Amino acid sequence: MFKHLLIPLDGSRLAEAALPPAACLARTLGAAVTLIHVIERNAPQEIHGQPHLTDPSAAAVYLDQVRARAFPAEVRVETHVHTTEVGNVARSLAEHAAELRPDLIVMCTHGRRGLRGWLFGSIAQQVVGLDATPVLLARPSETAAEAPFECRLLLVPLDGISAHEEGLCVGAGLAQACGAALHMVMVVPTLATLLGEKAGTGKLLPGATAAMLDNAQQGADEYLGRFVTQLTTPGLAVTSEVARGDPTTIIVDSAERLGASMIVMATHGKTGMNAFWSGSVAPKVLSRTSVPLLLVPVRDAVGGVG
Repeated sequence: MFKHLLIPLDGSRLAEAALPPAACLARTLGAAVTLIHVIERNAPQEIHGQPHLTDPSAAAVYLDQVRARAFPAEVRVETHVHTTEVGNVARSLAEHAAELRPDLIVMCTHGRRGLRGWLFGSIAQQVVGLDATPVLLARPSETAAEAPFECRLLLVPLDGISAHEEGLCVGAGLAQACGAALHMVMVVPTLATLLGEKAGTGKLLPGATAAMLDNAQQGADEYLGRFVTQLTTPGLAVTSEVARGDPTTIIVDSAERLGASMIVMATHGKTGMNAFWSGSVAPKVLSRTSVPLLLVPVRDAVGGVG
């Protein structure tokens, strides 16, 4: 499981949304942590309404303060300030990830240019595609202080594609290590929620399409049932559900209803991040939930679980 966490921080309270889940995972998994700050060239005086850390000495002091207040003494935490000013912070972070070789990157979903343009357009796209490194994204709290994080239940959406079962592999391993429960959800569309060509077919052939979707639901029940049998152990409680409707809505609603600690979803690497934004469920889920989202890159050749 995860043994080295990399946490980029810019000095703002928003970025510190990554700290509660990172501290919980580091303590539970016995993982080391690296806190990193990159000095940006021609940086603004403020970021998110707070002073921007542009001085290396001040950045080092800040990271030391974060280490002392956010992590228990038993967690090994190192700090790193990239003192040479860079024009592209995202690229610098990706390069550091390649050098430091973390097996999980924990970061907040914010940025001066907006979530899509800054985070996924640069940092996550480069990092996820760089070295098959999972990325845990935490949304900032609307309250003044971040709530403590506890890993109690992981929600893993599946779609029947074997490559995407990589998310289930990671989710099951993390649940086992944390003593958490695992819940799988698979969504079968209704006639009203079909998209693209399938929606057109549904209008032309509603009876046949409805029968096809009913068969798909039965297949989904059997598909998830095999994983429940395979993964359930004395130390891991596994449940599943098949729902009908819009995938994004079902996943977000299920996470809220179950009180999920984390949603674990598989994504593709470099080329797949373009598809991630063009039609994937993951960014839609991220925009509508406050539950941390763990993106697991799919390797080129991935078999099923086990």
